[in-house]
Amino acid sequence: MRRPLVAGNWKMHGTRASVAELIKGLRHLALPAGIDVAVFPSCLHIAQVIAGLEGKAMAVGAQNCAVEPMQGALTGEVAPSQLADAGCRMVLVGHSERRQIMGERDEMISRKFAAAQSCGLVPVLCVGETLEQREAGKTIEVVGRQLGTVIEDLGVGAFASAIVAYEPVWAIGTGLTATPEQAQEVHAAVRAQLAAENGEVARKVRILYGGSVKAANAAELFRMPDIDGGLIGGASLNADEFGAICRAAGS
Repeated sequence: MRRPLVAGNWKMHGTRASVAELIKGLRHLALPAGIDVAVFPSCLHIAQVIAGLEGKAMAVGAQNCAVEPMQGALTGEVAPSQLADAGCRMVLVGHSERRQIMGERDEMISRKFAAAQSCGLVPVLCVGETLEQREAGKTIEVVGRQLGTVIEDLGVGAFASAIVAYEPVWAIGTGLTATPEQAQEVHAAVRAQLAAENGEVARKVRILYGGSVKAANAAELFRMPDIDGGLIGGASLNADEFGAICRAAGS
């Protein structure tokens, strides 16, 4: 049985004051037993969040990392080793906003994945298709390529200590959500692709769904057999809404 994970991606949101308020709300949440919870604040607020959530059963992760694992001459980047030193336990790699807006390619994302793991961080590999790709019937092909680059570069065994998050680009921040059946189809395809290489890894890896997940639709999504929780965007900025999603995962 895979343990559900609910992860909040705060994206480029937050001031010291608003983050303090959100931490206060998160500290008051009664989290269900049997699930894991993580939050991914902006890099500026990682130290504040780690300190503010001390003693609370929530992991803190980063939204991005450098392609090189150790600190050095890479202006503007943050090394995975620095994130680990700060107290992070996870890091997002390959989020669609990084792919679409920042132009990150599969090969760069694979390097970030490897760099994160080499420093003891758990990479959360984000995969997903655009609306144009879905309408062209290329969803499984696109997601398979994004996943396959990491498998080819690092071996399927790398996913024994990693997480996958399926986020259709057309459902991120749009209010649109894949139906549970649409999401399940892609999650099942991801697990099948991993199973073709190693059945044990495929059975154990957690695959999250992201894309306009809210308290109102979370339970229906999480009931799907291959959906092991959610990567939550906007709804994670509201402690009460985020708590309701956590409860849905725990049920």
